[in-house]
Amino acid sequence: MIVIGILDLQGAVSEHYDITKKAIENLNIEAEVKPVRYKDEIKECNGIIISGGESTVIGKIIYEREIDKVIKENQIPVFGTCAGMVLLAKKTDFNQNLLEIMDIEVLRNAYGRQVDSFESEIQFLDRNFLGVFIRAPSLKTYDSSKRDIKILSKLDSKIIAIQQGHNIAISFHPELTEDTFIHEYFIKEVLKCVE
Repeated sequence: MIVIGILDLQGAVSEHYDITKKAIENLNIEAEVKPVRYKDEIKECNGIIISGGESTVIGKIIYEREIDKVIKENQIPVFGTCAGMVLLAKKTDFNQNLLEIMDIEVLRNAYGRQVDSFESEIQFLDRNFLGVFIRAPSLKTYDSSKRDIKILSKLDSKIIAIQQGHNIAISFHPELTEDTFIHEYFIKEVLKCVE
């Protein structure tokens, strides 16, 4: 049985929890989803989801609690949405703590402030998906020499979803929809790591 941890520091934690449970049911697999806040809880997880929120605050707590070390040492796959995308990057346009586990540079608030939030039909891989963008970041650059990097989605010319290895960073909020497709996609990546 795999364990998917929802990092419970800030943001849409309960929404990620609910949609991850639905995704597990849809996949018909043996798995558990649970909120996690400390490094000892992270060690028990096969995958971690980092939700939106204030990336500087989440990053600071991750470093203070040494959650970053546990994720890196155990090579736990991470799925980051919005602020989670920022935290997965090696570089951003603001001086803050980052996990630095993906070879990407992210622009915070690339789509404007809270009042500029919007929804848009997007293509995620070869499938239509409703993208919910709230103070959303976007990708500035990525290391195209890395063979394990894959673009998952773009909006206009901006990259809004990218994968490196089993880690996934997206700028929008799939947990605020009823569609479990992206969460199922991440869980399948986690399953590849435990087979």
